[in-house]
Amino acid sequence: MMIVLLRNTGILAIMGFNRLDSAAYLASQMAKGFARSLQQRAAGLGFSPGQFPILIELWSEDGLTQKQLLERVDIEQATMANTLSRMERDGLVERRPHPSDKRAQLVFLTGKASAMQTEAVEAAMAADKELFRGFRTFERELLLEYIRRILENAKHL
Repeated sequence: MMIVLLRNTGILAIMGFNRLDSAAYLASQMAKGFARSLQQRAAGLGFSPGQFPILIELWSEDGLTQKQLLERVDIEQATMANTLSRMERDGLVERRPHPSDKRAQLVFLTGKASAMQTEAVEAAMAADKELFRGFRTFERELLLEYIRRILENAKHL
């Protein structure tokens, strides 16, 4: 196995793989940075970064089934079930029986979750803005377009 220390970086390149040249690695680091920033902003509001995508979907269309949320948020079933349980415990959502499908439940926002929408979205926008600090508008737009194209490719993997 060939391991090379990249000069003045402290980063190892293993068999020619340099994580700083990996879009997937960089994207995961970017997502972690966003989550840290959102966590700081959201702590006082009563939700966590992992709950935010579910809140976004329910603010858009309240009363979705867990299956619909899974399709829209694109996370694992177990992760969704655990996240919804925590959200229910924290008073953000409530589950109600589906009127025509006895196996399904509908997920609804509580008043608490509805009331935090503006502040939560502002917190997420501020966290996103921090990621692009120092970027010009066209640079941000170009990067977002590249990321969308990469995500489209990733759907076919």
